[in-house]
Amino acid sequence: MLSLALAANLAPNLVVIFVDDMGIGDLSCYGQKAYKTPNLDRMAREGVRFTDFYVASPACTPSRAALLTGCYPTRIGLPQVINPDSKIGLNPDETTIAEVAKSKGYKTAIFGKWHLGVGNLMPRTHGFDEFYGIPYSHDMWPPNKNGTWPPLFVFNDETQEREIKTLDDQAELTNQFTEKTLNFISRNRSNPFFVYLPLNQPHVPIAPSPKFLGKSKAGLYADQILEIDDTVGRILNHLKKLKLDRKTMVMFSSDNGPWLPYGNHAGSAGIYREGKGTTFEGGFREPGIFWMPGTLPAGKVQTEMASTMDILPTFAALIGAEPPEKEIDGHNIMPLLKCEEGARTPWKWMYYFWPAELQAVRSGDWKLHVPHSHRHQNHPVGKDGKPAGETTEKHDLALYNLEDDPSETKNLAADHPEIVVRLTRLFSIGRNELGDALTKSIGGSNRAPGTVKL
Repeated sequence: MLSLALAANLAPNLVVIFVDDMGIGDLSCYGQKAYKTPNLDRMAREGVRFTDFYVASPACTPSRAALLTGCYPTRIGLPQVINPDSKIGLNPDETTIAEVAKSKGYKTAIFGKWHLGVGNLMPRTHGFDEFYGIPYSHDMWPPNKNGTWPPLFVFNDETQEREIKTLDDQAELTNQFTEKTLNFISRNRSNPFFVYLPLNQPHVPIAPSPKFLGKSKAGLYADQILEIDDTVGRILNHLKKLKLDRKTMVMFSSDNGPWLPYGNHAGSAGIYREGKGTTFEGGFREPGIFWMPGTLPAGKVQTEMASTMDILPTFAALIGAEPPEKEIDGHNIMPLLKCEEGARTPWKWMYYFWPAELQAVRSGDWKLHVPHSHRHQNHPVGKDGKPAGETTEKHDLALYNLEDDPSETKNLAADHPEIVVRLTRLFSIGRNELGDALTKSIGGSNRAPGTVKL
Protein backbone atom coordinates (compact mmCIF):
# COMPACT_ATOMS: atom_id res chain seq x y z
CA MET A 1 0.00 0.00 0.00
CA LEU A 2 1.34 3.46 -0.91
CA SER A 3 2.38 5.70 1.95
CA LEU A 4 0.47 8.98 2.24
CA ALA A 5 3.62 10.91 1.29
CA LEU A 6 4.18 8.81 -1.82
CA ALA A 7 0.51 9.00 -2.78
CA ALA A 8 0.62 12.81 -2.49
CA ASN A 9 3.75 12.89 -4.62
CA LEU A 10 2.04 10.93 -7.39
CA ALA A 11 -1.34 12.70 -7.25
CA PRO A 12 -1.87 14.94 -10.32
CA ASN A 13 -2.66 18.60 -9.75
CA LEU A 14 -5.14 20.65 -11.75
CA VAL A 15 -4.99 24.32 -12.79
CA VAL A 16 -8.02 25.73 -14.64
CA ILE A 17 -7.56 29.15 -16.30
CA PHE A 18 -10.96 30.44 -17.38
CA VAL A 19 -11.06 33.92 -18.90
CA ASP A 20 -14.02 36.16 -19.62
CA ASP A 21 -15.53 37.02 -23.03
CA MET A 22 -12.54 35.89 -25.10
CA GLY A 23 -13.31 34.70 -28.61
CA ILE A 24 -11.79 31.63 -30.21
CA GLY A 25 -10.20 33.93 -32.80
CA ASP A 26 -8.24 35.91 -30.21
CA LEU A 27 -5.23 33.56 -30.04
CA SER A 28 -2.57 33.14 -32.69
CA CYS A 29 -2.73 29.34 -32.31
CA TYR A 30 -6.38 29.70 -33.44
CA GLY A 31 -5.62 32.00 -36.36
CA GLN A 32 -5.18 35.51 -34.92
CA LYS A 33 -2.87 37.45 -37.27
CA ALA A 34 -2.72 40.97 -35.80
CA TYR A 35 -0.64 39.95 -32.77
CA LYS A 36 0.98 36.86 -31.26
CA THR A 37 0.10 34.96 -28.06
CA PRO A 38 3.40 33.10 -27.57
CA ASN A 39 2.68 31.47 -24.23
CA LEU A 40 -0.67 30.04 -25.24
CA ASP A 41 0.92 29.00 -28.53
CA ARG A 42 3.58 27.22 -26.48
CA MET A 43 0.91 25.58 -24.34
CA ALA A 44 -0.73 24.26 -27.51
CA ARG A 45 2.63 23.24 -28.97
CA GLU A 46 3.50 21.26 -25.82
CA GLY A 47 -0.03 19.96 -25.27
CA VAL A 48 -3.37 19.33 -26.94
CA ARG A 49 -5.48 21.98 -28.67
CA PHE A 50 -9.18 21.30 -29.34
CA THR A 51 -10.93 22.71 -32.38
CA ASP A 52 -14.48 21.81 -31.28
CA PHE A 53 -14.46 22.76 -27.61
CA TYR A 54 -17.67 24.11 -26.13
CA VAL A 55 -18.97 25.98 -23.14
CA ALA A 56 -22.48 25.20 -21.89
CA SER A 57 -23.83 28.74 -22.18
CA PRO A 58 -22.90 31.96 -23.98
CA ALA A 59 -22.82 34.03 -20.77
CA CYS A 60 -20.97 34.36 -17.47
CA THR A 61 -22.93 32.77 -14.61
CA PRO A 62 -24.35 29.71 -16.38
CA SER A 63 -21.06 28.94 -18.12
CA ARG A 64 -19.15 29.03 -14.81
CA ALA A 65 -21.77 26.90 -13.08
CA ALA A 66 -21.46 24.29 -15.82
CA LEU A 67 -17.67 24.20 -15.66
CA LEU A 68 -17.59 23.65 -11.90
CA THR A 69 -20.42 21.09 -11.72
CA GLY A 70 -20.31 19.25 -15.05
CA CYS A 71 -23.99 20.07 -15.63
CA TYR A 72 -26.08 21.95 -18.14
CA PRO A 73 -26.96 25.25 -16.40
CA THR A 74 -30.68 24.55 -16.76
CA ARG A 75 -30.26 21.29 -14.82
CA ILE A 76 -28.99 23.20 -11.77
CA GLY A 77 -31.32 26.18 -12.02
CA LEU A 78 -28.80 28.74 -13.28
CA PRO A 79 -29.47 29.41 -16.99
CA GLN A 80 -29.27 33.20 -16.58
CA VAL A 81 -26.70 35.80 -15.53
CA ILE A 82 -27.18 36.84 -11.92
CA ASN A 83 -26.79 40.43 -10.71
CA PRO A 84 -25.32 41.72 -7.43
CA ASP A 85 -28.82 41.80 -5.91
CA SER A 86 -29.90 38.37 -7.22
CA LYS A 87 -31.31 36.08 -4.56
CA ILE A 88 -30.04 32.87 -6.15
CA GLY A 89 -26.72 31.22 -6.91
CA LEU A 90 -25.03 27.84 -7.04
CA ASN A 91 -26.77 25.41 -4.70
CA PRO A 92 -24.46 24.02 -1.97
CA ASP A 93 -26.05 20.62 -2.65
CA GLU A 94 -24.31 20.51 -6.04
CA THR A 95 -20.85 18.93 -6.19
CA THR A 96 -18.05 21.09 -7.61
CA ILE A 97 -14.60 20.21 -8.92
CA ALA A 98 -13.22 21.66 -5.68
CA GLU A 99 -15.30 19.25 -3.61
CA VAL A 100 -14.23 16.32 -5.78
CA ALA A 101 -10.62 17.35 -5.21
CA LYS A 102 -11.09 17.76 -1.46
CA SER A 103 -12.53 14.25 -1.24
CA LYS A 104 -9.02 13.03 -2.11
CA GLY A 105 -7.21 15.39 0.25
CA TYR A 106 -6.44 18.19 -2.21
CA LYS A 107 -5.89 21.83 -1.30
CA THR A 108 -8.21 24.08 -3.30
CA ALA A 109 -8.34 27.75 -4.21
CA ILE A 110 -10.01 30.28 -6.50
CA PHE A 111 -8.41 33.57 -7.47
CA GLY A 112 -10.55 35.79 -9.70
CA LYS A 113 -14.20 36.25 -10.61
CA TRP A 114 -16.80 34.07 -8.88
CA HIS A 115 -20.27 35.18 -10.17
CA LEU A 116 -22.18 32.24 -8.69
CA GLY A 117 -23.87 33.91 -5.73
CA VAL A 118 -23.06 36.14 -2.80
CA GLY A 119 -23.47 35.87 0.97
CA ASN A 120 -23.73 32.24 2.00
CA LEU A 121 -23.08 31.08 -1.59
CA MET A 122 -19.52 32.37 -1.91
CA PRO A 123 -16.69 29.99 -2.92
CA ARG A 124 -15.80 28.56 0.47
CA THR A 125 -19.32 27.12 0.67
CA HIS A 126 -18.48 25.09 -2.44
CA GLY A 127 -15.24 23.35 -1.48
CA PHE A 128 -12.64 26.08 -1.92
CA ASP A 129 -10.15 26.50 0.93
CA GLU A 130 -9.14 29.96 -0.28
CA PHE A 131 -10.81 32.75 -2.23
CA TYR A 132 -9.33 36.04 -3.35
CA GLY A 133 -11.28 37.91 -5.97
CA ILE A 134 -14.47 39.69 -6.96
CA PRO A 135 -17.97 38.27 -6.40
CA TYR A 136 -19.33 39.05 -9.89
CA SER A 137 -18.46 40.86 -13.13
CA HIS A 138 -16.35 43.99 -12.82
CA ASP A 139 -18.80 45.97 -14.99
CA MET A 140 -21.39 45.48 -12.24
CA TRP A 141 -20.23 48.53 -10.32
CA PRO A 142 -21.67 52.02 -9.67
CA PRO A 143 -20.34 53.78 -12.82
CA ASN A 144 -22.24 51.38 -15.07
CA LYS A 145 -25.66 51.80 -13.44
CA ASN A 146 -25.73 55.49 -12.49
CA GLY A 147 -24.71 54.61 -8.96
CA THR A 148 -27.45 52.02 -8.41
CA TRP A 149 -25.06 49.05 -8.35
CA PRO A 150 -23.49 48.45 -4.93
CA PRO A 151 -19.76 49.12 -4.46
CA LEU A 152 -17.49 46.45 -5.97
CA PHE A 153 -15.11 44.88 -3.48
CA VAL A 154 -12.22 42.49 -3.70
CA PHE A 155 -12.85 39.73 -1.19
CA ASN A 156 -10.27 37.83 0.83
CA ASP A 157 -12.26 34.72 1.70
CA GLU A 158 -15.51 36.23 3.08
CA THR A 159 -13.99 39.57 4.05
CA GLN A 160 -14.26 42.71 1.91
CA GLU A 161 -10.61 43.67 1.54
CA ARG A 162 -10.79 46.80 -0.62
CA GLU A 163 -13.14 48.64 -2.94
CA ILE A 164 -12.59 48.81 -6.69
CA LYS A 165 -13.30 52.45 -7.50
CA THR A 166 -11.43 53.21 -10.74
CA LEU A 167 -10.15 51.60 -13.92
CA ASP A 168 -6.67 51.90 -12.44
CA ASP A 169 -7.85 49.69 -9.58
CA GLN A 170 -9.20 47.20 -12.12
CA ALA A 171 -5.91 47.23 -14.02
CA GLU A 172 -4.21 45.68 -10.97
CA LEU A 173 -6.47 42.62 -10.81
CA THR A 174 -4.97 40.31 -13.44
CA ASN A 175 -1.51 40.53 -11.92
CA GLN A 176 -2.85 40.17 -8.37
CA PHE A 177 -4.83 37.06 -9.23
CA THR A 178 -1.80 35.63 -11.02
CA GLU A 179 0.50 36.34 -8.07
CA LYS A 180 -1.98 34.69 -5.69
CA THR A 181 -2.03 31.63 -7.94
CA LEU A 182 1.75 31.37 -8.08
CA ASN A 183 1.99 31.75 -4.30
CA PHE A 184 -0.65 29.06 -3.74
CA ILE A 185 1.22 26.66 -6.00
CA SER A 186 4.47 27.34 -4.14
CA ARG A 187 2.84 26.79 -0.75
CA ASN A 188 1.33 23.52 -1.90
CA ARG A 189 4.19 22.06 -3.91
CA SER A 190 4.21 19.04 -1.58
CA ASN A 191 0.43 18.64 -1.53
CA PRO A 192 -1.94 17.79 -4.36
CA PHE A 193 -3.88 20.90 -5.33
CA PHE A 194 -6.63 22.30 -7.53
CA VAL A 195 -6.49 26.00 -8.37
CA TYR A 196 -9.17 27.79 -10.36
CA LEU A 197 -8.09 31.07 -11.98
CA PRO A 198 -11.18 32.74 -13.50
CA LEU A 199 -9.70 36.00 -14.77
CA ASN A 200 -12.24 38.81 -15.11
CA GLN A 201 -10.67 40.08 -18.36
CA PRO A 202 -11.01 40.63 -21.33
CA HIS A 203 -14.62 41.47 -20.38
CA VAL A 204 -15.31 45.21 -20.62
CA PRO A 205 -14.25 47.57 -19.18
CA ILE A 206 -10.83 46.67 -20.59
CA ALA A 207 -8.06 47.52 -18.15
CA PRO A 208 -4.61 46.06 -18.87
CA SER A 209 -1.87 46.91 -16.42
CA PRO A 210 0.52 49.74 -17.40
CA LYS A 211 3.21 47.20 -18.29
CA PHE A 212 1.11 45.99 -21.22
CA LEU A 213 -0.33 49.26 -22.52
CA GLY A 214 0.66 49.58 -26.16
CA LYS A 215 2.62 46.33 -26.12
CA SER A 216 0.56 44.62 -28.83
CA LYS A 217 0.57 47.60 -31.20
CA ALA A 218 -2.92 46.37 -32.11
CA GLY A 219 -5.07 48.25 -29.61
CA LEU A 220 -6.17 48.07 -25.98
CA TYR A 221 -8.03 44.77 -26.33
CA ALA A 222 -4.97 43.06 -27.79
CA ASP A 223 -2.86 44.54 -24.98
CA GLN A 224 -5.20 42.85 -22.52
CA ILE A 225 -4.89 39.53 -24.34
CA LEU A 226 -1.11 39.78 -24.12
CA GLU A 227 -1.37 40.26 -20.35
CA ILE A 228 -3.51 37.13 -20.12
CA ASP A 229 -1.00 35.30 -22.30
CA ASP A 230 1.76 36.45 -19.95
CA THR A 231 -0.18 35.01 -16.99
CA VAL A 232 -0.26 31.63 -18.73
CA GLY A 233 3.48 31.75 -19.35
CA ARG A 234 4.20 32.67 -15.74
CA ILE A 235 2.17 29.70 -14.50
CA LEU A 236 3.74 27.19 -16.89
CA ASN A 237 7.23 28.42 -16.05
CA HIS A 238 6.51 28.33 -12.31
CA LEU A 239 5.31 24.74 -12.49
CA LYS A 240 8.40 23.77 -14.43
CA LYS A 241 10.68 25.58 -11.97
CA LEU A 242 9.10 23.68 -9.06
CA LYS A 243 9.33 20.40 -11.02
CA LEU A 244 5.54 20.12 -10.96
CA ASP A 245 4.99 20.37 -14.71
CA ARG A 246 4.83 16.62 -15.30
CA LYS A 247 2.26 16.09 -12.55
CA THR A 248 0.01 19.10 -13.21
CA MET A 249 -2.71 19.39 -15.82
CA VAL A 250 -3.33 22.96 -16.96
CA MET A 251 -6.50 23.79 -18.87
CA PHE A 252 -7.25 27.09 -20.64
CA SER A 253 -10.57 28.29 -22.00
CA SER A 254 -13.08 31.16 -21.91
CA ASP A 255 -16.61 31.37 -20.52
CA ASN A 256 -18.28 32.49 -23.77
CA GLY A 257 -17.67 34.20 -27.07
CA PRO A 258 -16.88 37.88 -27.66
CA TRP A 259 -19.25 40.69 -26.73
CA LEU A 260 -19.37 42.00 -30.27
CA PRO A 261 -21.26 45.31 -29.83
CA TYR A 262 -18.19 46.67 -28.04
CA GLY A 263 -16.28 46.73 -31.31
CA ASN A 264 -12.60 47.40 -30.72
CA HIS A 265 -13.04 46.43 -27.05
CA ALA A 266 -14.44 43.05 -28.03
CA GLY A 267 -12.70 39.93 -29.24
CA SER A 268 -13.03 37.82 -32.35
CA ALA A 269 -15.04 34.68 -32.95
CA GLY A 270 -12.87 33.99 -35.99
CA ILE A 271 -14.81 32.28 -38.74
CA TYR A 272 -17.76 31.55 -36.47
CA ARG A 273 -21.10 33.32 -36.52
CA GLU A 274 -22.16 35.91 -33.91
CA GLY A 275 -20.84 35.88 -30.33
CA LYS A 276 -21.82 36.20 -26.69
CA GLY A 277 -25.49 35.72 -25.89
CA THR A 278 -26.29 33.63 -28.96
CA THR A 279 -26.47 29.92 -29.72
CA PHE A 280 -24.42 30.24 -32.90
CA GLU A 281 -20.91 28.81 -32.84
CA GLY A 282 -19.41 32.22 -32.05
CA GLY A 283 -21.16 32.18 -28.69
CA PHE A 284 -20.33 28.61 -27.66
CA ARG A 285 -17.16 27.42 -29.40
CA GLU A 286 -14.09 28.44 -27.40
CA PRO A 287 -10.37 27.81 -27.12
CA GLY A 288 -9.67 24.53 -25.35
CA ILE A 289 -5.98 23.91 -24.59
CA PHE A 290 -4.67 21.22 -22.23
CA TRP A 291 -1.09 20.81 -21.03
CA MET A 292 0.52 18.06 -18.96
CA PRO A 293 3.96 17.05 -20.27
CA GLY A 294 4.59 13.33 -20.12
CA THR A 295 0.91 12.47 -19.79
CA LEU A 296 -0.63 14.36 -22.69
CA PRO A 297 1.02 14.28 -26.12
CA ALA A 298 2.70 17.38 -27.48
CA GLY A 299 1.52 19.40 -30.46
CA LYS A 300 -1.68 17.47 -31.09
CA VAL A 301 -4.85 19.00 -32.51
CA GLN A 302 -7.98 17.23 -31.30
CA THR A 303 -10.99 17.63 -33.61
CA GLU A 304 -13.46 15.60 -31.55
CA MET A 305 -16.18 17.47 -29.69
CA ALA A 306 -15.69 18.18 -25.98
CA SER A 307 -17.04 20.57 -23.35
CA THR A 308 -16.16 22.42 -20.17
CA MET A 309 -18.74 20.10 -18.56
CA ASP A 310 -16.22 17.29 -19.09
CA ILE A 311 -13.59 18.75 -16.76
CA LEU A 312 -15.14 17.51 -13.50
CA PRO A 313 -15.67 13.87 -14.54
CA THR A 314 -12.28 13.77 -16.29
CA PHE A 315 -10.46 15.08 -13.24
CA ALA A 316 -12.41 12.76 -10.94
CA ALA A 317 -11.29 9.79 -13.05
CA LEU A 318 -7.72 11.09 -13.16
CA ILE A 319 -7.41 11.24 -9.36
CA GLY A 320 -9.55 8.20 -8.58
CA ALA A 321 -12.36 10.17 -6.94
CA GLU A 322 -15.99 9.16 -6.81
CA PRO A 323 -18.19 11.06 -9.28
CA PRO A 324 -21.02 13.22 -7.89
CA GLU A 325 -24.03 11.34 -6.57
CA LYS A 326 -26.41 13.57 -8.50
CA GLU A 327 -26.72 13.26 -12.27
CA ILE A 328 -24.29 15.32 -14.33
CA ASP A 329 -23.95 15.81 -18.07
CA GLY A 330 -20.20 15.80 -18.70
CA HIS A 331 -18.00 12.84 -19.62
CA ASN A 332 -14.51 11.54 -18.95
CA ILE A 333 -12.56 12.73 -22.00
CA MET A 334 -9.14 11.39 -20.98
CA PRO A 335 -8.94 9.24 -24.15
CA LEU A 336 -9.42 12.42 -26.21
CA LEU A 337 -6.85 14.31 -24.17
CA LYS A 338 -4.33 11.54 -24.72
CA CYS A 339 -5.32 11.43 -28.41
CA GLU A 340 -5.67 7.67 -28.20
CA GLU A 341 -6.10 5.91 -31.51
CA GLY A 342 -9.75 5.52 -32.36
CA ALA A 343 -10.94 7.74 -29.48
CA ARG A 344 -14.23 9.42 -30.30
CA THR A 345 -16.28 12.04 -28.54
CA PRO A 346 -18.59 10.66 -25.85
CA TRP A 347 -21.14 13.34 -26.80
CA LYS A 348 -23.80 11.73 -28.98
CA TRP A 349 -25.45 15.12 -29.04
CA MET A 350 -25.03 18.48 -27.32
CA TYR A 351 -27.64 21.11 -26.54
CA TYR A 352 -27.40 24.89 -26.95
CA PHE A 353 -29.50 26.80 -24.41
CA TRP A 354 -29.88 30.58 -24.09
CA PRO A 355 -30.82 31.44 -21.46
CA ALA A 356 -33.36 28.69 -20.75
CA GLU A 357 -34.54 28.37 -24.35
CA LEU A 358 -33.41 25.21 -26.13
CA GLN A 359 -32.49 26.78 -29.46
CA ALA A 360 -30.13 24.28 -31.13
CA VAL A 361 -28.61 20.82 -30.94
CA ARG A 362 -25.46 19.34 -32.47
CA SER A 363 -25.03 15.67 -33.31
CA GLY A 364 -21.88 14.72 -35.20
CA ASP A 365 -21.31 17.32 -37.90
CA TRP A 366 -24.95 18.37 -37.98
CA LYS A 367 -26.48 21.25 -36.07
CA LEU A 368 -30.18 22.07 -36.07
CA HIS A 369 -31.60 25.42 -34.97
CA VAL A 370 -35.31 25.65 -34.22
CA PRO A 371 -37.00 29.02 -34.88
CA HIS A 372 -35.96 31.59 -32.30
CA SER A 373 -34.99 35.23 -31.85
CA HIS A 374 -31.37 36.20 -31.34
CA ARG A 375 -29.29 39.30 -30.73
CA HIS A 376 -27.25 40.70 -33.57
CA GLN A 377 -24.57 43.38 -33.50
CA ASN A 378 -25.35 46.64 -35.21
CA HIS A 379 -23.06 48.46 -37.60
CA PRO A 380 -21.07 50.52 -37.04
CA VAL A 381 -19.85 48.65 -33.98
CA GLY A 382 -19.01 50.28 -30.68
CA LYS A 383 -15.72 51.97 -29.99
CA ASP A 384 -13.44 52.57 -27.00
CA GLY A 385 -15.73 51.02 -24.40
CA LYS A 386 -19.02 52.40 -25.71
CA PRO A 387 -21.20 49.68 -27.24
CA ALA A 388 -23.30 49.90 -30.35
CA GLY A 389 -26.90 48.92 -30.06
CA GLU A 390 -28.10 45.42 -30.86
CA THR A 391 -31.00 44.36 -32.99
CA THR A 392 -33.18 41.31 -32.50
CA GLU A 393 -33.40 39.02 -35.49
CA LYS A 394 -35.58 36.02 -36.22
CA HIS A 395 -33.90 32.76 -37.16
CA ASP A 396 -35.95 30.13 -38.93
CA LEU A 397 -35.57 26.37 -38.72
CA ALA A 398 -32.10 25.70 -40.11
CA LEU A 399 -29.79 22.72 -40.52
CA TYR A 400 -26.06 23.29 -40.89
CA ASN A 401 -23.18 20.94 -41.57
CA LEU A 402 -20.43 22.28 -39.31
CA GLU A 403 -17.68 20.33 -41.03
CA ASP A 404 -18.40 21.94 -44.40
CA ASP A 405 -19.96 25.17 -43.15
CA PRO A 406 -18.64 26.11 -39.69
CA SER A 407 -19.89 29.67 -40.18
CA GLU A 408 -23.53 28.49 -40.30
CA THR A 409 -24.44 30.18 -43.58
CA LYS A 410 -25.99 27.40 -45.70
CA ASN A 411 -29.34 26.10 -44.53
CA LEU A 412 -29.58 22.47 -45.66
CA ALA A 413 -32.88 21.62 -43.96
CA ALA A 414 -34.75 21.21 -47.24
CA ASP A 415 -32.01 18.93 -48.62
CA HIS A 416 -31.88 16.58 -45.60
CA PRO A 417 -35.36 16.21 -44.11
CA GLU A 418 -34.41 12.87 -42.54
CA ILE A 419 -31.66 14.55 -40.49
CA VAL A 420 -34.07 17.30 -39.44
CA VAL A 421 -36.46 14.61 -38.18
CA ARG A 422 -33.69 12.80 -36.29
CA LEU A 423 -32.39 15.93 -34.59
CA THR A 424 -35.91 17.14 -33.85
CA ARG A 425 -36.37 14.00 -31.76
CA LEU A 426 -33.36 15.10 -29.70
CA PHE A 427 -35.16 18.34 -28.87
CA SER A 428 -37.99 16.29 -27.39
CA ILE A 429 -35.55 14.42 -25.18
CA GLY A 430 -33.96 17.68 -24.03
CA ARG A 431 -37.28 19.36 -23.31
CA ASN A 432 -38.50 16.41 -21.25
CA GLU A 433 -35.33 16.24 -19.21
CA LEU A 434 -34.04 19.83 -18.99
CA GLY A 435 -37.01 21.96 -19.95
CA ASP A 436 -37.32 24.64 -22.63
CA ALA A 437 -38.58 28.18 -22.18
CA LEU A 438 -39.33 28.39 -25.92
CA THR A 439 -42.02 25.74 -25.66
CA LYS A 440 -42.76 26.32 -21.96
CA SER A 441 -41.61 22.79 -21.22
CA ILE A 442 -40.70 21.88 -17.65
CA GLY A 443 -37.75 19.54 -17.32
CA GLY A 444 -38.19 16.45 -15.23
CA SER A 445 -34.56 16.38 -14.07
CA ASN A 446 -33.98 20.01 -13.14
CA ARG A 447 -32.79 20.97 -9.68
CA ALA A 448 -33.24 24.20 -7.72
CA PRO A 449 -30.54 26.87 -7.40
CA GLY A 450 -29.24 27.96 -4.04
CA THR A 451 -30.89 30.79 -2.10
CA VAL A 452 -28.85 33.79 -0.96
CA LYS A 453 -28.94 34.52 2.77
CA LEU A 454 -27.07 37.71 3.62
